[in-house]
Amino acid sequence: MKLIDLRYLGALLLLLFVNSKYSSAQTSALKKNKPNIIIILADDSGYSDLGCYGGEINTPNLDLLANGGLRMNSFYNASRCCPTRASLLTGLYPHTAGIGNMTTDQKQPGYRGSLTSNTVTIAQLLKNEGYQTGMVGKWHISETQPLPDAEKQLQWLDHKILDKDFGDTLSYPTHKGFQKYYGNIWGVVDYFDPFSLVNGTTPVKNVPKDFYFTNAIGDSSAAYIRQFSAKKAPFFMYVAFTAPHWPLQALEKDIKKYENTYKKGWEYIREQRYQKMIKLGLIDPEKVALSQFMFSQKEWGSNKDSVWDARAMAVHAAMVDCLDQNVGKLINELKRTGELENTLIMFLSDNGASAERPEIFGPGFDRSGTTRNGEKISFPVNKDVLPGPQNTHAGIGPQWANVSCTPFRYWKSKEHEGGISTPFIAYWPKMIKAQKAVNKVPAHVIDLMATCLDISGAKYPGTFEGNTITPTPGKSLIPVFTGKITDQLHDELFWEHNGAAALRQGDWKIVKVDAKEKWELYNLAEDRSETSNLAAKFPEKVNQMQLKWNQLANKYVVFPKPQANINNH
Repeated sequence: MKLIDLRYLGALLLLLFVNSKYSSAQTSALKKNKPNIIIILADDSGYSDLGCYGGEINTPNLDLLANGGLRMNSFYNASRCCPTRASLLTGLYPHTAGIGNMTTDQKQPGYRGSLTSNTVTIAQLLKNEGYQTGMVGKWHISETQPLPDAEKQLQWLDHKILDKDFGDTLSYPTHKGFQKYYGNIWGVVDYFDPFSLVNGTTPVKNVPKDFYFTNAIGDSSAAYIRQFSAKKAPFFMYVAFTAPHWPLQALEKDIKKYENTYKKGWEYIREQRYQKMIKLGLIDPEKVALSQFMFSQKEWGSNKDSVWDARAMAVHAAMVDCLDQNVGKLINELKRTGELENTLIMFLSDNGASAERPEIFGPGFDRSGTTRNGEKISFPVNKDVLPGPQNTHAGIGPQWANVSCTPFRYWKSKEHEGGISTPFIAYWPKMIKAQKAVNKVPAHVIDLMATCLDISGAKYPGTFEGNTITPTPGKSLIPVFTGKITDQLHDELFWEHNGAAALRQGDWKIVKVDAKEKWELYNLAEDRSETSNLAAKFPEKVNQMQLKWNQLANKYVVFPKPQANINNH
């Protein structure tokens, strides 16, 4: 009997050993054959801010990725924070995902303020494929409901109210496929003491005295990489920086690097950036002109606020610089763990630079009037308090936003090239062999879903968790990365935000700055900067494209629908 028991035990142990080896081999094969994926998103960084896109800002880590991979010069976002984030994660145009505007529920299908039931995220699909999933940073696609009492709202913003969730926790990242999450649920943050900061779903009630949010995002991302790399399954990470979104708040050591950089003014910096872009091979000056400065009536030499304005852009630059330092932390951890060679890293910005001056808004909604310890925050409408520290709240304004989006016109929330064009870097040594390449294929943030599915082996579903999922119009970028597609990836690309609208078909683009304006027409192959409006010359082309835009607007639920047609989410 004992002999039989021992033989049985030996067989059982052998079976367990074989199964363990088989399971381990399966996991190792999964890791070996499937890359890690990291998407890094900047917030309100203009097309030409980075050094590798023509900027004077020191960005050696992003430059390293660009030099070791490729840059796309015609990559597009959805022109605003929330819509771009919704598109990025779901592969849908923002209205179809429920966030055609911001995160207030407007009781219309395209404007529910959070991801609707017809959506599924990259994280959910990759998690089901065996990936580890983590997110750090700005979420901003949960419905935000301000407190009904204005005074209580301000108390909430400055951390006096600590027993209230920042939104429906079922809409947080940990319920949208991310196994780990550390970041802010709302959009605007005090960089030294962020509002709506959570770990998972638990509010973070206190931060250290030396806290600076961009550094915390970098440190947390590196920690996630360290934890994920210890396991054999591949990982997907979404790193969503808040920088350089206003308020202009940066570490003084970083500001000091740029204290003299912007003293020559707006047009000087625009010209320097434009010339550098030509040298880098990003643009062909015969096809991409430096558009006229949109504030030609303003001259830097007679600018009575030149000291404040130069400081404001220096703080913006410091925020981008710090973001790059923290991208360096991710790169170093990938190197240390041996993961860098087989990790696809994609970097982009959620929209063009912001022309907003939040100092004019004053405190309210997502802008606190005091710090946690009761210190009053200055909103320097008259530019009488320099930006940079925690107790000031300001933005760079429209002139510097125009500079940040060199060589284009307009900025965040507009559908002209300055509002929707983003720097896009793809780095993956195992697959992307063309180093320092500049790729000219037009692509869109909706394509990131299809790209992640392509290389992970996951499939885009018709249904998910009992819900019918809207098909994605996005396409994989892998053929673009590998040089198999060199011309057009899409038949058309579509935009709408707050009445601003655009459609691109091939090299032709119609665009208008708001719903009241007439359509403009541009041939982007010859005039990427949109300096020569051809609408009067080719009215039939405008009519044909306008008709297509209207068809797509109906398809993508841009227009309001009767209340009875609204589905719950």
